[in-house]
Amino acid sequence: MLTLRPYQHEAKLAVYEHLRARDDNPCVVIPTAGGKTPVMASICQDAVGLWQGRVMILAHVKELLEQTADKLNAICPEVRYGVYSAGLKRRDKANSVIIAGIQSAYQRACEFDPFDLVVIDEAHMIPPDGEGMYRQFLADAQVVNPNLRIIGFTATPFRLKTGNLCTADGFLNHVCYEVGVRELIVQGFLCPLITKAGINKADFSRLHVRAGEFVPDEVEDLMDDDRLVEAACGEMVAYTANRKAVLIFASGIKHGEHIVRVLCEKHGIKCGFVTGETPTWERDAVLARFKAGDLKHLCNVNVLTTGFDAPNIDSVVLVRPTLSTGLYYQMVGRGFRLHPGKQDCLVLDFGGNVLRHGPVDQLRIKARNNADDGQAPAKECPECRSVVAVGYAKCPDCGYEFPPKERSKHAAKASEASILSGQVTTEKFVVQDATFSIHTKRGASDDAPKSMRVDYKIGWHQWKSEWVCLEHDGFARQKAEAWWKKRSREPVPTTAAEAVNIAKAVGLAPTASITVRSVSGEDYDRIIDHELGPIADLVFTHARSSQSDPFDFPFGFNVAATVESPCPATTEEEIPW
Repeated sequence: MLTLRPYQHEAKLAVYEHLRARDDNPCVVIPTAGGKTPVMASICQDAVGLWQGRVMILAHVKELLEQTADKLNAICPEVRYGVYSAGLKRRDKANSVIIAGIQSAYQRACEFDPFDLVVIDEAHMIPPDGEGMYRQFLADAQVVNPNLRIIGFTATPFRLKTGNLCTADGFLNHVCYEVGVRELIVQGFLCPLITKAGINKADFSRLHVRAGEFVPDEVEDLMDDDRLVEAACGEMVAYTANRKAVLIFASGIKHGEHIVRVLCEKHGIKCGFVTGETPTWERDAVLARFKAGDLKHLCNVNVLTTGFDAPNIDSVVLVRPTLSTGLYYQMVGRGFRLHPGKQDCLVLDFGGNVLRHGPVDQLRIKARNNADDGQAPAKECPECRSVVAVGYAKCPDCGYEFPPKERSKHAAKASEASILSGQVTTEKFVVQDATFSIHTKRGASDDAPKSMRVDYKIGWHQWKSEWVCLEHDGFARQKAEAWWKKRSREPVPTTAAEAVNIAKAVGLAPTASITVRSVSGEDYDRIIDHELGPIADLVFTHARSSQSDPFDFPFGFNVAATVESPCPATTEEEIPW
């Protein structure tokens, strides 16, 4: 029996609370590789075992159907499930749980007995308007059972053209639970990513946009240039020499074939290749070899963005540009999964995507029909090709100092505040969540004083941070003591680890909102005021052991805290990106 992780269990409880308290339909947001399928399987177990209900799980690719079936077997083998999919050659209808491919089922909702729940995997695939397959099936299923409830699961709750997935008049109406990439990396459930940009780049300004995305034929013609392909392959081979599994995203079939050919002829590397036109048996064989480690390089065209589970991937190569934030996220998300011996996943970007969209844990959703303002949410180091946040004055990887003019330009764009140097703005944000972790200054020795880092969530992948310097001396310690006493009746901790344990045990007063001060031309914002909730009357005896693990407590405490930042960052080394 598979045990849910703490955040997975909280996601399930949030779904149940939504269904009890509201009349509309919830959506759960869990990052790629964060484990949406176990949550869905556990909901099926409860629906059938506790409430004698019927559930249909809908997905759009065969791999997602197979993953769901595997998780149902692992979590709740007592639940009888069927599969309805032409691709899997199954047409089951009578079981308590039906796992269905939308392409096979969308015209046949009335042929099934009533369902109580419809669970949609990769819910961002639901078309926003028109009579799409999901829309047709769900409308018909609600005719069969007017009390039908719908639950969506996705890693990207937005679409390129229309913005947010959940709307008042849509099939999904409200995000009931969300956990971000950063939280799961900190907790050790996702693999960290590191990024490099290609030295040789195409001129993306030549591309035209159609329906919110670059015109595909133009993209392939641009990227299939001999010089660019050979340069990209050369860099790819050099950067991934010590990597185990390299997944490549090409811009088209002709482009992908070119990449495979150059890798073979110029570098003696055998590279697998799959597209939408590859026969199923051949694709399955190639993917099996790649997952088993028998094939190090695998190139694909529009195939392996969702539903592809290969935990051994430790390098993702983007040889295609995209304007789609969701597609960008799905491509790099192939490297999030943990695997024995895998320390991180390298992302090689030859399509300008990281500079275009920004860090994958801080993606920005643009409103429909808004033109791109040209503001790059990240910048590239000209010395080592690392892609870093715009706030850095010095590259954290090689020490390169960005010119003052560039630093000023990026700082103004990053904050989207005043364009006049020195102008002060303040803004109040509602705090949605908070996380606590132990922070060690970059480059410091093991015995150097540590601080407690507090990250406040103020929006979709938007955070503000501060540091509580409990292990420091002098004024920093005095500020930390004052910070703590406003939030807890517990004695002021002497170590950051002790403070994190108490905070994660909900030992601090919650923070309802924070006020942030920004000065254009300065690299970092400061939190200058907070609206605090009541202090909890709880005793946390087990949380105060210096030997306890700071990550023992489950995620999802929904607390926050702060007055003025007790130990604000003064250099770029204080805030790792």
